[in-house]
Amino acid sequence: MKSKRFEALAARPVNKDGFVQEWPEVGLIAMNSPFDPKPSIKIENGVVTELDGKSRAEFDMLDTFIADHAIRLDGAERVMAMDSLEIARKLIDINVSRKEILDMTLCITPAKLVDVVNKLTIVEIMMAMTKMRARKMPSNQCHVTNVKDNPIQIAADAAEAAIRGFDEMETTVGIARYAPFNAMSLLIGAQTGRQGILTQCALEEATELQLGMRGFTTYAETISVYGTEPVFMDGDDTPYSKAFLASCYASRGLKMRFTSGTGSEVQMGYAEGKSMLYLEARCLAITKGAGVQGTQNGSVSCIGVPAGVPGGIRAVAAENLIAMLLDLECTSSNDQTFTHSDLRRVARSVPQFFSGTDFVCSGYSATPNYDNMFAGSNWDAEDFDDWNIIQRDMRIDGGLQPVKEEDVIRIRNKAARALQGVFRELGLPAITDEEVEAATYANGSKDMPDRNVNEDLKAIEEMMARKVTGIDFVKALEKAGFPDVAEGVFGMLKQRVAGDYLHTSAILDENFHVISAVNEPNDYHGPMTGYQISDERWDEIKNISQAIRPEDI
Repeated sequence: MKSKRFEALAARPVNKDGFVQEWPEVGLIAMNSPFDPKPSIKIENGVVTELDGKSRAEFDMLDTFIADHAIRLDGAERVMAMDSLEIARKLIDINVSRKEILDMTLCITPAKLVDVVNKLTIVEIMMAMTKMRARKMPSNQCHVTNVKDNPIQIAADAAEAAIRGFDEMETTVGIARYAPFNAMSLLIGAQTGRQGILTQCALEEATELQLGMRGFTTYAETISVYGTEPVFMDGDDTPYSKAFLASCYASRGLKMRFTSGTGSEVQMGYAEGKSMLYLEARCLAITKGAGVQGTQNGSVSCIGVPAGVPGGIRAVAAENLIAMLLDLECTSSNDQTFTHSDLRRVARSVPQFFSGTDFVCSGYSATPNYDNMFAGSNWDAEDFDDWNIIQRDMRIDGGLQPVKEEDVIRIRNKAARALQGVFRELGLPAITDEEVEAATYANGSKDMPDRNVNEDLKAIEEMMARKVTGIDFVKALEKAGFPDVAEGVFGMLKQRVAGDYLHTSAILDENFHVISAVNEPNDYHGPMTGYQISDERWDEIKNISQAIRPEDI
């Protein structure tokens, strides 16, 4: 006979997930691999001659880059000699400032960083994240995509996401040639909802840079780095080529961050027996050495790999913390589905959600998951109310706020009409009133009429050949009768001239004021310090429409 209890448990969603026992030899271990190197450094005549147990003659290209560019040598030997436990205890000591911590952690090697965070429980990691986040105020980012690459729906979804509180938005494509339309629609829709929102289109890097230079996008983050040389080489890249690419974005006034995360090297078969966290620490050191302001990390699209091994979700939080210990903007993932269990997907997000990171999600899906072209998200449009109520329950700020249905309908309609006007003024295939109406009330692409894809793709090719830029969108919006949206797009174009939003962890408010780690640094040092939810912000968070009001009784 079988136990009825075990039959019931076997049918639970969590038991549809994949799990494996640790297998260090192939890298299927989250932290503390027996093959991880011991921390060490030697410096001779201002040159690192030993790094984490390797002599300079043994360095691969990652070691060389890290040794030459990623470690503050002044004080490195002193800090490396400190007990890792002593540094770990300082991370959660409210009497030790963030600056004091950085004076230590910017001087140490990847293996030492890992050794330090290995000493922390998940609660201690969260405490450290609260202090070490770069920008005082947490924020959030969303994905705006659909399976049809429908530009009208993208504009409407972006406008709604804006009034729901997202400060950054990312799109991608099903058909690569649709990218200019998707990027343009996201930009216009976002600025309709709230001026100052940063937008990007995730593509291969050359196209992504071109769209940014033309003013279709305002930031980028899909510039991937890896923790072993074979994986880097597999992508025809090196740390040096990625650093060069980063400088290309910065020189054109485009905010950008690198992307990395635990599990990528295992997925590609070249983990070299090292733990996922150690390899991610190398990625983050490369990010710092390249002069990049931030990182998208937290396993990201590889989340199924660490999630399948013991302690893997703790390792994901630990890698977010390491990014902060290197004074990087941390956009902390929570963006790809990885489990059949609602309980587990919430638990995965708790460390970042409750502690607050620069961007709690690097892709909360602003659409139903069937429309999410990033393989589905851990959070999607059907979770908006849950997210808002969790904020309300815990009195935390996860970047979002409740909205009224009438406001959503109004802003979606305005964004769709604005894009309709731009298409008309630029001579692009017409957006019909039927499409505007559908986008106004749609939940997803199933509610949208089909467009003539071939006609759209031909028009995109012609538009790009005409060298259309963001300035043309500004002119078209003005002519179409949307001067406020035109002002928003123009305001984003001006930002790349000033360059202030290239600072670490920069976002913009509705008046285009930069909020970053430079002018709003995290100054947490215990209760009632650091980011405190204002009375006005708390009113936004707590006033959900579902709550019964005394005056209604």
